[in-house]
Amino acid sequence: MTVKVKFCPLDDTNWRTNRRSVLNDMAKSQDTHQNSQQANGPKRTRIQAKNRQLIVDAALGVFSAYGFRGTTLDQIAEAAAMSKPNLLYYFRRKEDVYLAVLEHTLDDWLQPLRAIDADGEPIDEIKRYIERKLDLSRRAPEASRLYANEMLHGAPVLGETLAGPLRTLVNEKAAIIRKWVAEGRLAPIDPHHLIFAIWATTQHYADFDTQVRAVLGERTRGDGHFDDARTFLDALFLDGLRPR
Repeated sequence: MTVKVKFCPLDDTNWRTNRRSVLNDMAKSQDTHQNSQQANGPKRTRIQAKNRQLIVDAALGVFSAYGFRGTTLDQIAEAAAMSKPNLLYYFRRKEDVYLAVLEHTLDDWLQPLRAIDADGEPIDEIKRYIERKLDLSRRAPEASRLYANEMLHGAPVLGETLAGPLRTLVNEKAAIIRKWVAEGRLAPIDPHHLIFAIWATTQHYADFDTQVRAVLGERTRGDGHFDDARTFLDALFLDGLRPR
């Protein structure tokens, strides 16, 4: 079933004004939870980790459907099948949940990039990267849309992460690709723009799913268009990257 997504605008000024206090509160809350976990032993730690993940997974669907401003803690608690007081034990406010969802989403979406192996065959490594990214668009379109919405609003929550850990990882992988080019194992290309192009073409099938399905019609039945997309993107990128 295709979910009709409604994106609600974030109040960027409010987010930027309160972001530091939110993160400080989260840090204090996490310290409290860690102390509690140590006192209650490993079993309690596993229970807390399981419940936090349950909340994050449930919140992803709610935030993706209603946007940040349209989402309430009551909706998240209902989606997670737990009481609101129980939810508040793990996350003090909606902003905390939103940040956790975004960080979890970014971590998942960067796993394929992290997996690029400097010792691998360049064409094979990039082919696997394209296909893993496309598979994420197939399996987790809500996560991609939520992340895209954060970017469209100027990354009020993830701005520091983008300029820090994300930039470091992308530069690290770009250096690997640049080395492959210098060794003559790939055609001369700009590594950063290659990565951007792969992001744009693979995530399109998640972020613009409604448009893709409207245009392709019956061809999207059973998600067969993802197989077609993989074949096309492999040819588009890999044929252009092979040394001449």
